[in-house]
Amino acid sequence: MNDFLPYIVAGIVSGCLYGLAATGLVLTYKTSGIFNFAHGALAAAGAYCFHELRVVRGWPWPPALLVSALVFAPLLGLVLEPLARRLAALDTAARIVATVGILLLITGASQLLYGQAPILALPFVSTDTFRVGGVNVGYDQLTTVMISLVCLGALLVFFRRSRLGLEMRAVVDNTELLGLTGASPAAVRRWAWAVGAAFAALSGILLAPTVGLDALFLTLLVVQAFGAAAVGRFRSIGVTYAAAVGIGIVGEIIKRYAPTVPSLAGLPPSLPFIVLFAVLVLSPPGTFRGREPRPRPYRPVRLPRPAVVGTGVAGLGVVALVPDLVGTKLPVYTNGAIFVVLFVSLALLTRLSGQASLCQMSFAAVGATTFSRLTQDAGFPWLPACLLAGLVVVPVGALLAVPAIRLSSLYLGLATFGFAILVERFVFNTFLMFGALGDRLGARPGMFNLDGDRGFFYLCAGFAAASIGLAVIVGRSRLGRLLRGLADSPVALITHGANVSITRVLVFCLSSFLAGVAGVLLLCLTGTARAGGTTFGFFQSLLLLAVLAISGRSVIVSPVIAALFLAVLPSYSTSPDLGAWQSLLFGAAAVVASVGGPVFGDYVRRAGPASAWRRAASPVAGRSRRPVEVMS
Repeated sequence: MNDFLPYIVAGIVSGCLYGLAATGLVLTYKTSGIFNFAHGALAAAGAYCFHELRVVRGWPWPPALLVSALVFAPLLGLVLEPLARRLAALDTAARIVATVGILLLITGASQLLYGQAPILALPFVSTDTFRVGGVNVGYDQLTTVMISLVCLGALLVFFRRSRLGLEMRAVVDNTELLGLTGASPAAVRRWAWAVGAAFAALSGILLAPTVGLDALFLTLLVVQAFGAAAVGRFRSIGVTYAAAVGIGIVGEIIKRYAPTVPSLAGLPPSLPFIVLFAVLVLSPPGTFRGREPRPRPYRPVRLPRPAVVGTGVAGLGVVALVPDLVGTKLPVYTNGAIFVVLFVSLALLTRLSGQASLCQMSFAAVGATTFSRLTQDAGFPWLPACLLAGLVVVPVGALLAVPAIRLSSLYLGLATFGFAILVERFVFNTFLMFGALGDRLGARPGMFNLDGDRGFFYLCAGFAAASIGLAVIVGRSRLGRLLRGLADSPVALITHGANVSITRVLVFCLSSFLAGVAGVLLLCLTGTARAGGTTFGFFQSLLLLAVLAISGRSVIVSPVIAALFLAVLPSYSTSPDLGAWQSLLFGAAAVVASVGGPVFGDYVRRAGPASAWRRAASPVAGRSRRPVEVMS
């Protein structure tokens, strides 16, 4: 037992930290109905604020901690609450895009202000140790546990004894009834967001001395609280906190065996996401199904056939001239053509069928590594290997279609997000994908490599055109009508005798196939891909969703615009902070597109009838309709 005590102590400390973060997450979700994917970014922002006050400006750590956790973070929460209130009336896809946009925005701003390199965060509490039961326990560890327990206890007492706490519990059960008592549900939600942001910031401040100040890494660490929140059904704060401590202890105990069992090396950091995915998938049907606002129906614009043919011919002419017009930037445009395929795969899910996916780059990674094995190890020809790699990804998409059948859009987004991080943290370095060496090689096809980059560009442009053509065929087929019906009202679709489960499985399989093919092309473009690189990281999946959201709602045009935004236009910038600026701008645009898009659309839809009514009611129109008297 003494051998396990050090790991149990470390697990309690890490579990308490994740419990703090999960508590704030559950609190904001319970009171507002908005699941905040940017919760980890709030933790990172609080940690950077504490660093600014304590290190840069030389404040003592107690006031720096109080200002960061009790002033700065609650102000962030108060800023986000009006956004959450507006999101409450929108569909789940818009909610996910908006909160992912906030994550990108905060991450990009932090990287611009403090650089993208990690910053060493010095501990602000003594790291001296004392012995308890033969185990060395640090004063910093004891301080972390005590702060966490005091905050949890204070929150529980606040819920049970204070009027505001009772109102927070009431706003979850019945908002209208709370309003009849004279309390303001909006004010209650503002307090909930302020408290939730404070808990997130406090967890980030306490984590920073252990892992350093890195906006993306801190965000990912706090995201591990999602697993504990799932165990608590995103409702129970006590169960959520206990689950976080339990996950922390089990993860630390697994580390004891990791040195002797190499296959367990990636398991401890992946354990929260395994728990998240398992709870969402294996829970009884109906556990994670909530009432969702009806999404805005997607109605494709049908152009006249001559306009379609003319646009297609013009597009082919432009593509044919690209190698002669762009010169040395041809690989950039090749990358853009590949991203068209990737964005089409995502648009089929999010735009046509109204389902959220945050793991498209994981599909692409599976396709790329499978292609490398087929060509480098088994000697398959290029084209059969490419198509077969895409087909290998289809069962993975079908596996994720299981949560799609059983879960609502929000929890499906959480499941795909957990799956993406799980694949990156646990599967990338195994023999199934990149292997112990951590990289995979991919060669271009011989006949398209004779002309250098020009030939491969035309090949990728052909794949992009084929994917758009496939989207057109699907959109105009019976499957496309079923997918639009699925996005509009699944219940109505079921009442008409359609099989919703098969429809969801089909669209996930089709999307994963296209993403797998895009992964093959990305691998062949660079010639190599690494497990630790940014090409197939989970963060890229978030960027894909945000960029597609700001590119319009068309399944055909939006992927092309999104590819230009993400892959082509940034190549004309010489800024060394390009990645941070991309994250900042795309995140802000995603928030505006999610919230402002429906508002602007509603204004446009109301403007026509209102203008017609004003014309009909005007005196001028009345006189023009008056019969003309003929003089005798």
